[in-house]
Amino acid sequence: MAARGKHRRPKARSLTRGVVAAGTGGAALALPIVGATGAHAAAQPAQTAQVAQAAVPQVELVTYKVAAGDTLSKIARKHATSGSWKTLYQANRAVIGDNPSMIHPGLTLTVGTKKSQKSANKTKPTTATTQTTKSAASTVTPASAKTYTNDLDGWIKESLDVMAQNGIPGSYDGIYRNVMRESSGNPLAINNWDSNAAAGTPSKGLLQVIAPTFSTYHVPGTALDAFDPVANITAACNYAAARYGSIDNVNGPY
Repeated sequence: MAARGKHRRPKARSLTRGVVAAGTGGAALALPIVGATGAHAAAQPAQTAQVAQAAVPQVELVTYKVAAGDTLSKIARKHATSGSWKTLYQANRAVIGDNPSMIHPGLTLTVGTKKSQKSANKTKPTTATTQTTKSAASTVTPASAKTYTNDLDGWIKESLDVMAQNGIPGSYDGIYRNVMRESSGNPLAINNWDSNAAAGTPSKGLLQVIAPTFSTYHVPGTALDAFDPVANITAACNYAAARYGSIDNVNGPY
């Protein structure tokens, strides 16, 4: 919003006339004196005060410090970044590096910009300038961030949002049905007895994904830990989509 300066505007005074006596020998002539603060003299500064007022737009960067458990997808959704996590990654590639999944707590990312209006001088802003400033300020009101509960319901919903951003099919019911069959909803479940385990690659997490499958179908922007609930669900659904068309088509061991 434009800053309101402390100032005084000159008061327009009516044309002031006085009479002075000028000696002309023995007679006195009455001469009119026009005051310096007359209406004509005040008109120009008053007009200038309104014309000189201008709003100077300034752009400020909005930053975010990465916290434990954050992913680019989660940060992009929280700050309503246009273009999802990919846009966020491109804007911060110099900070993040070549692997968009490798973000660590304490990293400072630029998540957007906002505009502010400041007065070019200390004259009182006109009505038009005030309305323009208010309009600009209203455009930077932050959108409410989407949050998820830290339970199976929240993990599935967050994963579905990530899947939607990456064109991966699947429904809540399809994911829930397979999670309950594979792990009973335990994100730390691990199979240490089947053939995969015997080969040194035990199935892990909510949808019991082995390491090679998780690595191949991992979705950028999610955690690299196969036990991470959202990363596990999303990678498994990505694999199921490639092999079966959708996790909804999986009704048994896959």
